[in-house]
Amino acid sequence: MTMMKHLLGAAGALALTAGAVAAEPALIYDLGGKFDKSFNEAAYNGAELWAKETGGSYKELEMQSEAQREQALRRLAEAGANPVVMTGFAFGDVLNSVAPDFPNTKFAIIDMVVDQPNVKSVVFTEHEGSYLVGMMAALASKTGTVGFIGGMDIPLIRRFGCGYAQGVLAANPDAKVVLNMTGTTPTAWNDPVKGAELTKGQKSQGADVVYAAAGGTGVGVLQAAADEGILAIGVDSNQNGMHPGKILTSMLKRVDVAVYNAFSEGTELSPGINVLDLKSEGVGYAMDENNAELVTAEMQAVVDAAAEKIKSGELVVHDYMSDNSCPAATF
Repeated sequence: MTMMKHLLGAAGALALTAGAVAAEPALIYDLGGKFDKSFNEAAYNGAELWAKETGGSYKELEMQSEAQREQALRRLAEAGANPVVMTGFAFGDVLNSVAPDFPNTKFAIIDMVVDQPNVKSVVFTEHEGSYLVGMMAALASKTGTVGFIGGMDIPLIRRFGCGYAQGVLAANPDAKVVLNMTGTTPTAWNDPVKGAELTKGQKSQGADVVYAAAGGTGVGVLQAAADEGILAIGVDSNQNGMHPGKILTSMLKRVDVAVYNAFSEGTELSPGINVLDLKSEGVGYAMDENNAELVTAEMQAVVDAAAEKIKSGELVVHDYMSDNSCPAATF
């Protein structure tokens, strides 16, 4: 089967080739670009793994603006793509409107719950994974101050920050956590310059480890941290290799698994809510040759012990999205 990948051009046209195979799945990336080294790229990796293992092909779309969300969904459904998978909470309202118009098409949305009979909603326990890297940050910090830089200021990203702060204080009750958000609009996901500025600002406040949960903006955070001689923590994908020896770890959010699973289910995609948590390895932290010298066996043992307690239910990490509060930090 010939691989057919359709990308949105700069003008934002959604050109779909006629005669597409009816059961060909599709993936729509959120703003920030397919190769953002983070959330979108994780989704891409899942799709590519599926294609490699099955020999199948899929369509893909990179949006250039918020206005293209509905158009993208409708064009792909009309072209026979099935299932249609999308990354990002911002598709929620649009999918809720579009899904009923295509009852025979299966949809999967990552990071948002949409209650429709033909929609699978995949969500993650980001606070659990963030708790683990927060512990690691506190254990690695020499100043006792660590930072968090989020992308768009929404409850989902505050969930990351809150989980992180809880982990920091669990490892060092006297630690200080500096938290910043990049912005309040979708452009906050793709502003590496702002990310670098915030990183430098946090370093000036004493932070020597900074965790980025900001999509493409995080690339600027990681670069600035490396330039400034402090450690960074990546997110979503394993970003350790971007600056070997300078990224403490990455909080893995297995968006790749979500996309791979959805493509594998195909037209038999099961609707409903699918939670990928620490116990199911939906979240975690990355260890490889790039950060092996930064994380001691003792540090890893402490973090892994906490992970086992979370998996067993002995330790419950407070979820910011449960009541929009955080016992460990003020946003």
